[in-house]
Amino acid sequence: MQNLEDKYPLLWSIDSPKDLRRLDKNSLEQVCKELRGFIIDSLSVNPGHLASSLGTVELTVALHYVFNTPDDRIVWDVGHQAYGHKILTGRRDRFDTNRKFHGISGFPNPKESEYDAFIAGHASNSISAALGMSVADLMENNNKKVVAVIGDGAMTGGLAFEGLNNVCENPNNLLIVLNDNNMSIDMPVGGLNKYLTDITTSKFYNDVRFKSYHLLKKMGVMNESKRDKMMRMGNSIKTSFTGSHNIFEGLNIRYFGQVDGHDVMQLVKVLTDIKDFEGPRVLHIKTVKGKGYAPAEKNDTVWHSPGLFKVETGERIKSDTSGIKRYQDVFGLTLLQLAEKNEKIIGITPAMPTGCSMNIMAEKMPDRVFDVGIAEGHAVTFSAGLAKEGLMPFCNIYSSFMQRAYDNMIHDVALQNLDMVLCLDRAGLVGQDGPTHHGAFDIAYLRPIPNLTIASPLNERELRNILYTAQTEGKGPFVIRYPRGKCEGTGWENLPFEEMAVGKGECMKEGTDVAVLTFGPVGNFAAKAIEALEPKEAAKVGWFNMRFVRPLDTEMLDYVAKHYKYVITIEDGVRKGGFGSAVLEYYADSDVQIPVSRLGLPDQFVEHGLPSELYKLTGLDSDAIKAEILKHL
Repeated sequence: MQNLEDKYPLLWSIDSPKDLRRLDKNSLEQVCKELRGFIIDSLSVNPGHLASSLGTVELTVALHYVFNTPDDRIVWDVGHQAYGHKILTGRRDRFDTNRKFHGISGFPNPKESEYDAFIAGHASNSISAALGMSVADLMENNNKKVVAVIGDGAMTGGLAFEGLNNVCENPNNLLIVLNDNNMSIDMPVGGLNKYLTDITTSKFYNDVRFKSYHLLKKMGVMNESKRDKMMRMGNSIKTSFTGSHNIFEGLNIRYFGQVDGHDVMQLVKVLTDIKDFEGPRVLHIKTVKGKGYAPAEKNDTVWHSPGLFKVETGERIKSDTSGIKRYQDVFGLTLLQLAEKNEKIIGITPAMPTGCSMNIMAEKMPDRVFDVGIAEGHAVTFSAGLAKEGLMPFCNIYSSFMQRAYDNMIHDVALQNLDMVLCLDRAGLVGQDGPTHHGAFDIAYLRPIPNLTIASPLNERELRNILYTAQTEGKGPFVIRYPRGKCEGTGWENLPFEEMAVGKGECMKEGTDVAVLTFGPVGNFAAKAIEALEPKEAAKVGWFNMRFVRPLDTEMLDYVAKHYKYVITIEDGVRKGGFGSAVLEYYADSDVQIPVSRLGLPDQFVEHGLPSELYKLTGLDSDAIKAEILKHL
């Protein structure tokens, strides 16, 4: 294989954006070509988010060429657009550690680099955060430039619109770059649109505009009220030429675009022209997700995060799963089967139909599945509206993203005790996406809410039956949490559905001294730990699969307290406020004196890495569980 330094000589001369800015502008197209090639080569052997970062190569180069980073701030939204940014900001030589244990993060992280202005693991926060930075800059007279790069669906999030609403009200000089790679914004075409963009971003036009405004203001003809009216008139005139109108102009935010997001020379020109403008403005660029790699351009969903692949052929290298399905597949296939039997079932997901496997139902029943975009709060309240009218919504949201819909769950669902099912995908440690994506907090933040039922299956067979149980009427809001990835390999597909008793666990193994209480698939680690004990030791250990954290199986807890000397609780969530805390609370309220040891995630954010590495790190793998059991025998 050719040496990377020889293959990408111009890229290897750039150790920081200062090096990039020293280059002649005519070199930028070659920089883009090498940067794109390096991303493709790197991700073919070290998987990550491919298509999104390929789509922002030219924008990344142009931003760092025009703006004086890191003094000027670039806030990326969403973060998986920013691989090129990481490579150009001193992390090229470490990019092979991207998303690996102790390696660099897959998302911008200020702890990692001064060039990462704000953390960006979730979506839609850039405008609000960057607005705060811009307002602070004006207050402190620092004369820094602040840019929010929002795209890849992030504009569908409610926080983005809250930020926009505030942008037009407060003094700021924020530049918002809208990276439009597949959004429902009409594309003005033809030479006239490009001509108008060139005019409205030109230095001459804006000097005349600025001087005219201040002259009229000095003459007493212009005030802020009239200024707003003039700006609206100007927007109306531009609208009459382009034949389009948009939300930004409606909010009195200056709008420039659309610009070809893959023409780096045009991007540099436009950004240079508008970077010193006063007041908020939006630059709307049009890009292609997966640009420059044909397989990714043809199927950007698959190539969003494709895993290992062969660069030359585009062949994806799938790991051997020996026919074992993922929890996501069990959910998707089971939901379709339930929907075929129950016509009231409706599927809702915030922009993750393929990731959560709701696409299986969508392909067969497109009229009964709704992808609402990156809008988790709306997804929950929309589901509440469906439930209020007698339908049975299954709302599937990644556990970490559900944090954004907490009030909706309390106010719109639980308070009305509505029949709906909230499926929390990616619960627990998710692996390489790291702390922004770990589903660490859902047990703790949902457990105090009245009217909720909260369950977690031990394996795919239980997941199937809990899904079946949840869709029967009269259950109220029913939460089901399950992890990312492969199942345990139990048979489930051809078995009949069985309704499970809500709030009841199962004794998997009796013992005499130590009772191990588990919640969810992490119980399989406990099973392996017990199997690894010597026979005499194993005989002293009982294992109880609790299944529900709300309501708790208090009869089982009473039995355990009566027959065992010590309790160990295990959960794939934070210890504070989680399943173990619920057990402690019950024993304390019942005045039961029994020692309890809680295993779970620590009181800190867990880094990224392979799940096996992270379970070992947090003391949740089978070896750590075995050691904990032996301490109490």
